Amino acid sequence: SLQIMIKKWSIPCPLPPSSAIETLQVSNSTGDCKAKLFHLSKESAYAIPTMAFSFLCHTSVLPIYCELRSPSRSRMQNVTVTGIGLSFVIYFMSALFGYLTFYDKVDSELLQGYSRYLPHDIVIMTVKVAILFAVLLTVPLIHFPARKAVLMVFFSHLPVSWICHILVTLTLNTIVVLFAMYVPDIKNVFGVVGSTTSTCLLFVYPGLFYLKLSREDFLSPQKLGACALVIFGICVGLLSLVLIILNWIDQ
Repeated sequence: SLQIMIKKWSIPCPLPPSSAIETLQVSNSTGDCKAKLFHLSKESAYAIPTMAFSFLCHTSVLPIYCELRSPSRSRMQNVTVTGIGLSFVIYFMSALFGYLTFYDKVDSELLQGYSRYLPHDIVIMTVKVAILFAVLLTVPLIHFPARKAVLMVFFSHLPVSWICHILVTLTLNTIVVLFAMYVPDIKNVFGVVGSTTSTCLLFVYPGLFYLKLSREDFLSPQKLGACALVIFGICVGLLSLVLIILNWIDQ
């Protein structure tokens, strides 16, 4: 985030051409350098699913809770508020200054834009390496519940086996690597996963669980709020997924 804020003043606006084709299309108008508070387009369908995917930390809650000293509900609440708060600040500042740098030409993979206009910048390369290590260290937290779910759903009838454990691990890792290598744009992954599993885990499932477990009257504010959460999640997920598919068809 700090690097994106600093590099905002390293790239001029209008953006310099990064290829021979853009040299013929570049405009000297400063109208492209004016920020817009709202900008709706077909790409807006990716916005809410991407945000839902970004704040999806549910799979890490139980491992983190088990690592707490004297784990309790209040301690976990503090960890959750602190983690989500810091994530929001970092995401917001990165998105804001990334947009103020590239405006309408901002890429779905923000750092790729800096590599295009600052190809040999040491700071950019350092940040990429740091993000690489951060992702590598995050994978085990996400991989553990994924493997556990696969084993419980498909192999719960079999006795515990190291062979099965290793095969599931290798299969999941292979799928992840293939997606990383062959999916052309990461926004497609964020869009589809965000509009399906992320909206379910963020909105639909918590509301359904509360309606199932709570003994309050159905017309109580809490249950009505849970119903609204479920309806909102279903509508947003379906609408985003349909718009994303239509966008693929248009392309």
